[in-house]
Amino acid sequence: MKIIIVNDTYHPHVNGCSVFSQRFVHYLKERGHDITVIGPALEFKNSKREVNGVKVYGVKTSSLFFKNDWGFRYAIPWFNKKYIRQIFDEVKPDLLHTQSHFPISRNVIDVAIEKNIPLMGTNHFMAENLVHYLPGPEIFRKWLQEWLYKDFAKIFNKLQKITTPTATAAKLIQKRIKQPVQVISNGIDLKIFNQNLEKKEELNEKYNIPKNTPNLYYVGRLDKEKNLDMVIKSAAIAMQKVPFHLTLTGHGDEKENLKKLAKDLEISDHVTFTGFVSNEDLPYLYKLADCFVMAGTAELQSLVTMEAMATGLPVLGVNAMAIPELVHNGENGFLFEFGEVEDLADKMVKIFQNEKMRKEMSEKSLSIIEKHDIEKTLDEFEEIYKELKTV
Repeated sequence: MKIIIVNDTYHPHVNGCSVFSQRFVHYLKERGHDITVIGPALEFKNSKREVNGVKVYGVKTSSLFFKNDWGFRYAIPWFNKKYIRQIFDEVKPDLLHTQSHFPISRNVIDVAIEKNIPLMGTNHFMAENLVHYLPGPEIFRKWLQEWLYKDFAKIFNKLQKITTPTATAAKLIQKRIKQPVQVISNGIDLKIFNQNLEKKEELNEKYNIPKNTPNLYYVGRLDKEKNLDMVIKSAAIAMQKVPFHLTLTGHGDEKENLKKLAKDLEISDHVTFTGFVSNEDLPYLYKLADCFVMAGTAELQSLVTMEAMATGLPVLGVNAMAIPELVHNGENGFLFEFGEVEDLADKMVKIFQNEKMRKEMSEKSLSIIEKHDIEKTLDEFEEIYKELKTV
């Protein structure tokens, strides 16, 4: 099947929506589909390139004045439809699958409607992730948040089928969407992230992670909404009772602030900031860990939490948004309340004091994550594709 995947963020951007889209495209191509991506160009001119064997048409964009550290660029919507029509005429797609509702995607949706192409969308959007960065009073942010959701609904209500990765995410948008929202997990490749990976101890030295100390691990952006200041404060308390190391992988605006916080709390020697880690090394860094932590309160699913679970890690997860769908309190880890530093510290102590419990929780993580196998995700999407093509 000839499928166009459109997203306003794509390679080389590093964020959950971009990473999911890149992986999803790869697996669809492996299944024999003819995939074309429409996404942001890396400069203010239209482009055509190839990423991992897939054609990527870039719509001209300009950089944003904020959050450009993770690569997001903005497409001016009024000048792109002619180019998008040319792409459709060249590709002649059977179906459009959008991952976004921002300027590039909404123009592509309009062109698909013009050309009577079946279209569906997967929602990865949370307005909370955007308004979080804006200055001004809380009442303004709440008003803007609601406006952003209405704008999202205006675009997604044009689609014939809508999916989202979790029941929590579906509940968030269902009241704004005219049709039922189907839950399909983002999925995880259990062959890449799995409990049988060998430990590559040379990575301990490469990333400055101690070999003989339990390791609490985090992967993701080092940005404010990930609440890693809380993790470091809790770790400083817990380390007084039980020895362990904290490893943080990723880049972000808060990196220097977090380093300073660790220094002020006198635990710098027990905290490692690895920076960016390649896809080749990442599965093995999970394997060097003994537990994973996720304190982000705006997670529609959390790919990295699923990766950790697939590697056999128990998880300390914040009791917010979709995290409780993955972290079952007392079974494959513990839930903690946002802002409750002592609560998280106590759970760090519990999990590192009891190796038997960690192993039991590890087995439970592996059991829970099985239903998120990427093959099941692909099967479900292909069923929708077949349904839409025959309509």
